[in-house]
Amino acid sequence: MCRAAETSVSGVLKTPPALSSPSRSAASSPSRPAAYSPSRPALSSPSLSAPAGHAEGVTADEFRAALSRLAAGVVLVTAQEPPLDPDDPNAPLGEDVGMTATGFMSVSLDPPLVLVSLRTGARMDDLLAEQPLWAVSVLSESQRHIAGRFAMKGRVSDRLLFEDIPYVRGEAVGAPLVGGALATLECRTEQRVPAGDHTLVVGRVLTAGVPSADGGPLTYFRGRYRQLR
Repeated sequence: MCRAAETSVSGVLKTPPALSSPSRSAASSPSRPAAYSPSRPALSSPSLSAPAGHAEGVTADEFRAALSRLAAGVVLVTAQEPPLDPDDPNAPLGEDVGMTATGFMSVSLDPPLVLVSLRTGARMDDLLAEQPLWAVSVLSESQRHIAGRFAMKGRVSDRLLFEDIPYVRGEAVGAPLVGGALATLECRTEQRVPAGDHTLVVGRVLTAGVPSADGGPLTYFRGRYRQLR
């Protein structure tokens, strides 16, 4: 996920005048020390600009290794592309798109808001910049294969990825909600916030369900999918 700006001091510091002779009495000394120069410019503190990229001494590998120690839940974010011809009611529906995410969290209870972090320029990021409706399925420990499937990079289409996965379409947004998920949410984007190489998408929750109470959550820790023990 710059060098500090250099500032120069204008003017030349004057050499302070010599101190008065020691034989001069303290009572006759001026109220200001002789070394004080009224023309001496004030030294301004250099203005530090925020460094670009990682802070000094922190590499991408170190940052990644440290944050990998933070266990996270795993969700599948889904959305549906707009129809090819929005003005034609008989036009085929757009393709379903899915993305595995671990950067997901609740934000607010009133109103109900959640947040998902998307890599800038990813297909899901581009799609949610075009239309605001999306869904989240909180994956269970038995759905590791779904998480791995939708985490693959470089795929052209997600159509085949959904073929053998049981799901229903959400009534509010029309996006797939995975069968057997621990919880499902349908959302409408409220805000998009650029953050480094990611986009933070804040969504208002339109519907929430708990279709399955069986099993534990799928988690991600130190670069691997894991189960709670």
